Amino acid sequence: MSVSCELAALHRAAARLGRPAREHNACALPPLLILTDPKRTPDPLALARSLPSGAALVYRAFGATDAARAAAALAKVARTRGLILLIGADATLAQACGADGVHLPERLVVQAPRLRARWPGVLISGAAHSPGALRRGAAAGLDAALLSTVFPSRSPSAGPPLGPVRLALMVRRAGLPVYALGGVDRATLTRLQGTGVAGAALVGAASLRPR
Repeated sequence: MSVSCELAALHRAAARLGRPAREHNACALPPLLILTDPKRTPDPLALARSLPSGAALVYRAFGATDAARAAAALAKVARTRGLILLIGADATLAQACGADGVHLPERLVVQAPRLRARWPGVLISGAAHSPGALRRGAAAGLDAALLSTVFPSRSPSAGPPLGPVRLALMVRRAGLPVYALGGVDRATLTRLQGTGVAGAALVGAASLRPR
């Protein structure tokens, strides 16, 4: 199975997880978010072209010198393919390239109200790694939080996995839609049923090997 087919299958499976949460505050949230990473996503443009319509791509530049060019190219692909494009940690770049919104690291979630006032209608997500971070995200008015680490992950930054039971408890108390991040693939995604998550998120597509 090709990477594009695998991503489409993930998207369909994620779409069955959390329809009520994705309609939170009438905000149209995608079922599947893919985050770029310099090491695990060396070609974000190729990844964007592999995503199914309705999915979201979070472009994280991490200080890349060609970020403006890359973001503009990704925005063009997103418009053509019906994707949602978020820019990581850089609202200025997001506005410049015509993205749909911004994804904030946990430490920058406090900026959400100011961004909302400056950029009405923007989609704002944020990272969370604890119940406290979820509460702060809800208080800041985030549209959604990406909670990690849900399943065992090979990422060097991954913490101990939450597992579905603890995840479900945190989702119920979160006060905002929550996406599961960390160790998510088609096998683990089935374990998210009944947890109340709005959808699934993963970094890059390096783990999606053609079958």
